[in-house]
Amino acid sequence: MFSDIGALEVVALVILAVLVFGPDKLPKVIRDVTQFIRKVREFSDSAKADIRKELGPEFKDFEFEDLNPRNFVRKQLLDNDELGLKEIRNGFDFKQEMSAVTDAVHGRDSGSSGGSGSSGTPDRLRKRDGLEPGEAPPFDSDAT
Repeated sequence: MFSDIGALEVVALVILAVLVFGPDKLPKVIRDVTQFIRKVREFSDSAKADIRKELGPEFKDFEFEDLNPRNFVRKQLLDNDELGLKEIRNGFDFKQEMSAVTDAVHGRDSGSSGGSGSSGTPDRLRKRDGLEPGEAPPFDSDAT
């Protein structure tokens, strides 16, 4: 539950609790907090049991963690391969698809490589080392 709290933080919390509540009242405060946590857990467990009882026997394997959308999708779609989603997911190459879309937008053949496309226009997205002698620097109308 508190896996990210180190020993130094625990010591600081104990010192702070002693300073705030005093050494006389601290055991009673700790006892009251633990009783409160125990009652909340009992209430939660009884509420879960009541909900399971009201849902009936067809929902006997119902888990409340499945109400989290991420867990529900993972359980229903990703772990269960009845739909063949693993095969579809493994057969899809995102980089290749995006390069094909980029080539289509720029009017290049998807198989060509290098600085110029099939139409002879330069690749404006590729960073060049410098300007040609007498060439004007590029102008970006959105940057002004």
